[in-house]
Amino acid sequence: MPVDQLPDTVEALHTALPGRVDSDPALLAPYTADRSGHRSSGTPLAAVRARSVEDVQAVCRIASAASIPVVTRGAGSGLAGGAIAGPGEIILSLAEMDRVLEISEENRLAIVEPGILNGRLNAVLADYGLWWAPDPASKDISTVGGNIAMNAGGLLCAKYGVTREAVLALKVVLADGTLLSVGHRTVKGVTGYDLCALMIGSEGTLGIIVEATLKLLPVTEGETVTIGAFFTTVEEAAAAASSVTRRGHVPAIMELMDNRTLECVARYAGQDISDRGAYLLIQCDGPAAAKTAQHIASVAANAGGAVEITTDPDESHRLLNFRRSAFPALEAMGTMLVEDIAVPRDRMAAAFAAIRSLEDKYGVLIPTTCHAGDGNLHPTFVFQGEEVPSAIWAAAGELFTTALDLGGTLTGEHGIGLLKRDWLQDELGQDQYEIQRRIKQVFDPLNILNPGKVFPPEA
Repeated sequence: MPVDQLPDTVEALHTALPGRVDSDPALLAPYTADRSGHRSSGTPLAAVRARSVEDVQAVCRIASAASIPVVTRGAGSGLAGGAIAGPGEIILSLAEMDRVLEISEENRLAIVEPGILNGRLNAVLADYGLWWAPDPASKDISTVGGNIAMNAGGLLCAKYGVTREAVLALKVVLADGTLLSVGHRTVKGVTGYDLCALMIGSEGTLGIIVEATLKLLPVTEGETVTIGAFFTTVEEAAAAASSVTRRGHVPAIMELMDNRTLECVARYAGQDISDRGAYLLIQCDGPAAAKTAQHIASVAANAGGAVEITTDPDESHRLLNFRRSAFPALEAMGTMLVEDIAVPRDRMAAAFAAIRSLEDKYGVLIPTTCHAGDGNLHPTFVFQGEEVPSAIWAAAGELFTTALDLGGTLTGEHGIGLLKRDWLQDELGQDQYEIQRRIKQVFDPLNILNPGKVFPPEA
């Protein structure tokens, strides 16, 4: 669009949504970055704070008429650069669309707006004896809409699955302002193509999620049992985790921390754990928790772990806190670039070995945590300043290739965004890549919904 027409678009937004449009550069600056380590080249054209479906439709109609890009944003807690906006783009914030519209105990579902925080939703649901299972580490600061757009995971994925397993239906606004309802309120529903599943994890490139019907679970009954096991090497810990899965045990949480991460946590929290080779955290819930935990503790001990097992809330908190301290400890050291690869569960040890080789090759430290229940690793680079050093980008590129070589994937839960789009075709292959680009064109023919994210800009 010609630059001289941009003011007309901003004026149209002000007219359609009075008091909810920001165009002051100082107010727009926060939208140029998220937690990924990326920053756009400049401030966006305007930011709109939507409060209703109609607001979202109005923005899309104005943007579509002028062929101006729209970048949807929730809490900005993403780690792949998917909600970053630059010059000539409109930020559409859904943070103020945060109501719970319905809770049905009989149907075990809730209907919510996208801006509600994951943690706050579960606080509301607790009064009904229900909860929503997706449990990303950012649950207290990330929105439900963002969780859905990224198909977020978390610590509880091993037992309860990722976000896709907990969504029944969505209302989505398309690029031209059309409101589309996809999915079903019923537990079963196989009419037509599953466009609801397609929207989940689409990173704001196909449509804008404005309402979600969520599948709920009853609050888990029985005592929770927590296991903490230190190992001499990360290979031993990874082998123990794989053995737990092979034997058919299903813990709610199974997390692995390598020695690099333990060293960082030791400095941050003043805990004497820096000489340990690796840490495996396991938690079991539900009526069979005690029996399952005893079996798992035996597996960990036989694999060489120094095992603690407890039902005491304070002791459980202490064992959990080793893992929960990981990212705060790394964040205290500088700027983080948090990666997100996933490999088959029997290749976790090989992935850790490859990460050590990258450290040696590039002279960088890569502390790594892992959702060991599903093989999702988070190698993390820490650096000073806002610009990611070239050596770290080079190491990250090799890391992505390594994940594919091990039969894995570029991302388990963070998404592609800006961060990994250059490697997308390597994983999908040429034929699937082209089909996915054509799907994008069907939903967004003008390419105004989060352009440049997931797919590289067209030449």
